[in-house]
Amino acid sequence: MAMIKTYQKLIIKSYIGPFILTFFISLFVLLMQFLWKYIDDLVGKGLEAGVIAELLLYASFSLVPLALPLAILLSSLMTFGNLGEHYELVAFKAAGVSLQRVMQPLVVVSAMICVGAFFFSNYALPYANLKMKSLLYDVSKSKPTLNIKEGVYNSEITGYSIRVNKKTNDGKTLNDITVYDHTAETGNVSVTVAKSGTMGLTPDKTRMVLTLYDGNSYNEVRSKKRNNGNTEFYKVNRADDPYMRESFKKLVIIMSMEDFGLKRTDESLFKDNAQMMNLTQLEQTHDTLTAELKRGIEHNARNVQRGYRYFQIYIEHQGPEVIPVKITQKKSLLDSIPKQESVRILESAANIARSSKALIENSVADTEMVQKNIARHEVEWHRKFTLSFACLVLFFVAAPLGAIIRKGGLGLPMVVSVCLFILFHIISITGEKFAKGGVVSAFQGMWLSSAVLLPLGIYLTYKATTDSALFDSERYLSIARKLLPTKRWNKLMGQDEQPKQQ
Repeated sequence: MAMIKTYQKLIIKSYIGPFILTFFISLFVLLMQFLWKYIDDLVGKGLEAGVIAELLLYASFSLVPLALPLAILLSSLMTFGNLGEHYELVAFKAAGVSLQRVMQPLVVVSAMICVGAFFFSNYALPYANLKMKSLLYDVSKSKPTLNIKEGVYNSEITGYSIRVNKKTNDGKTLNDITVYDHTAETGNVSVTVAKSGTMGLTPDKTRMVLTLYDGNSYNEVRSKKRNNGNTEFYKVNRADDPYMRESFKKLVIIMSMEDFGLKRTDESLFKDNAQMMNLTQLEQTHDTLTAELKRGIEHNARNVQRGYRYFQIYIEHQGPEVIPVKITQKKSLLDSIPKQESVRILESAANIARSSKALIENSVADTEMVQKNIARHEVEWHRKFTLSFACLVLFFVAAPLGAIIRKGGLGLPMVVSVCLFILFHIISITGEKFAKGGVVSAFQGMWLSSAVLLPLGIYLTYKATTDSALFDSERYLSIARKLLPTKRWNKLMGQDEQPKQQ
């Protein structure tokens, strides 16, 4: 027992270090990809460091479902690759410890990680997704910081258009300033021109104070007329309107900057998204949507039947008055009806058919929309379990593969891990797209990657247990030598020329 406990501790210790390292490396790489994707929404908006840190924190939590499988894959390859490279697996087998017993403690650790991943995806991940999506929405909708350029009209402040001919190096002192005031929403009726000025923010950063020196203010006074003594409107001809000019030595204009601040949206607006729900909420919403779909189908069917029933009643009420008593077999029903009445009946039938067609098309579109919404909820429900199971499957793929290739470190294991993870990710995304599109069921789409990789894990475990030379180059070279002709083989290997005799 002491020997078993000792080698179990050794294996677990050699696994935990690479796992933690690769997990945070993977998370960092994915987080950099996130920043690159949303860099346009973050740069130039004067966001506080706390807001950016909060966004990165929630984004890190939302990226765990991608970083965790990659970390398990890479750390398992590194661990068993190191054990094989340093002949420790050989020592275990010489001592009578099989590969399955060597993998046993890490299977337990991986199972514990899978259980933790399930609770994380069910409780922590929906909360992190809600916080990240709402904060990212607020950041993307916030206006960038005010940047007044020389010689260009700036209209970022609501109600004002500002032009500065020259700015000093401190960015606060301005020269040759023109300000159009549109706050009255009556056009360019107020303009202020000044030789110099300064601008700055109030301590709470909600207003900008523009102080102007040595200038004039021009305000157009528009005359009004009355239309029939009731409605007021501005005259179209402005040439007859007077204007006022006011000179000043100093003028202070206070402009609201509330549009430039980060406004937090109510998070309850995002709670209907399937990614923000746990298992219980997903099941309740799924039942609600299913009942809504059933009611919608029944309601649309009744509407279509009601249209045809109306036409049938119309024929029954109108028919006896216009249809002759005797109808020969050579004549149809419409031939027996007077032409004027038959035209009216056909027009009525065509109108009912067109309305029924439009109703059916609308009902089909509504039904497809509800079905896609149901599929999204089913996908998120299965995702809670597939994340955990995928971690266990990837361990059974990577551990025996590491024992076969017998290479540790971050070289070959990194390349193999990335290739396997790309394969896993492509299959997962493909299955998810098919499930959301209704091509396959949510169960088939979300479990497709695990169904593909599980047989691979079983096969690799079998090969590693039987000491199969799966990646032995000499073996494949010998097979190729048997298949190719001798001359062809010698030419490929550079042995076609015999050394000259001395």
